[in-house]
Amino acid sequence: MIKKLFLFSLIISQLAISCSSEDSPETTPTDETLAEQIATIMKQPYSKLTPAEQKVKLEAEANEMLVQLDKTKSSSAIEAIENLNTLLDISSVDIFNGKNDNEVEDIINVSGVYGVYTWNNAGQKWDKTASTTELKFVFPAKESQTSNNATFSTNSVSSDIKVDLQDSYNWETNVETNDHFFLPTSADAVLTIDSKEAATFKQTAKYANGKEVPNEFTYKMTLNDGYTWEMSGSKATENISKASLTFNGKNLISFNSGSTANIDGLIDNDELVQYRGKANGLIQLMDNFVIVADMDLATEASEEAALEKSLPKVDYQTKTYFTDINAYQVKLAQGNVANFNKNFKLILVSKKDGTKIADLVKRAEKGYSYKLMSDIWTVDPSSTYGGYWSYNQNGGTLIQYYDENLYLKFSDNTEVEMSAYFSEGFSNFETKFEDFIKAFEK
Repeated sequence: MIKKLFLFSLIISQLAISCSSEDSPETTPTDETLAEQIATIMKQPYSKLTPAEQKVKLEAEANEMLVQLDKTKSSSAIEAIENLNTLLDISSVDIFNGKNDNEVEDIINVSGVYGVYTWNNAGQKWDKTASTTELKFVFPAKESQTSNNATFSTNSVSSDIKVDLQDSYNWETNVETNDHFFLPTSADAVLTIDSKEAATFKQTAKYANGKEVPNEFTYKMTLNDGYTWEMSGSKATENISKASLTFNGKNLISFNSGSTANIDGLIDNDELVQYRGKANGLIQLMDNFVIVADMDLATEASEEAALEKSLPKVDYQTKTYFTDINAYQVKLAQGNVANFNKNFKLILVSKKDGTKIADLVKRAEKGYSYKLMSDIWTVDPSSTYGGYWSYNQNGGTLIQYYDENLYLKFSDNTEVEMSAYFSEGFSNFETKFEDFIKAFEK
């Protein structure tokens, strides 16, 4: 879980930067609802800076954030968790009595399971000692080490929510082996290195009506070197989710999202578009930028389904194949773009300036293409379709696919493709970010 949560925050930060980082106005009242905050931000005027001037500013701000994120590479706690993940990949453990293999993300999310697992470096496996009070792992804090100087232990309180999971399936007998565990109402975990506390993890959850998705949820990871990752959520008529990554109390990345989706309904049947509702959110990077999102998920899903039904049928065995396949690709791309631009409103905002930088829109453009050489229709009355395609050594018909590219739309209606906008001037930042990511590829 730790690895996934941390890397998730990095991915989101990369996305936000690539989208050209944004901000929310400094005077946004904290007692406003999320929808009210977004409505206020959307009323802000557009920046008068040119796209070229914006690029210079954004690179400077992006590098400032990277300086802070770069410090996480030296986090001993993160390095230890990464090594625990590696060891669990080398030798899985079965905390469910021989039926299920687990990784770090499972450990804190189950309750009622106990045991002390000690890494056996010579045998490259885990040695288990029985316990009735705790679930603990003893292992090397670094990949380069062989001695066990780190521990990861967790305790939890069970709820009455029983979760079944498939452990194995025998295709010869058609027998499926299942196991189960009870979700925790609270869980606490501690990571120590050289007998000193390096990180703590706290999680709480409240359930209702026997549903696996909690009505309320909180999670907090605190590292001894200043980093804190927090998440919280509530499920109701309006679902609220929040998350933040801070360093010594200073915001690096934060998320605030709301949705009217029927979560329980979607779990039972995620194909029912009426359960999807609407969603909005803010992604804030440090104290400088925010991304504003206002999305109508139900309408988007409904229009996507309608688009799929309207697309021409494509069958290579028919005489109209080449006309149909190219018409299909055009209509699909244009329909997806129109649906996105109508139902997904994304705006980049500068908090310091109190201005909108640009809207994010999609455009359909020609992408990959190739020639299919079998494009001569040979009439054959005996064929179900009246003929078949034969090889054409002198020609070939072009099959054209389309890309759906994101553009920044500025106040003067200038549109610049996002990938092109950041392809120049951001090379220094991109190199730094790639180096940063590689530090976690262990």
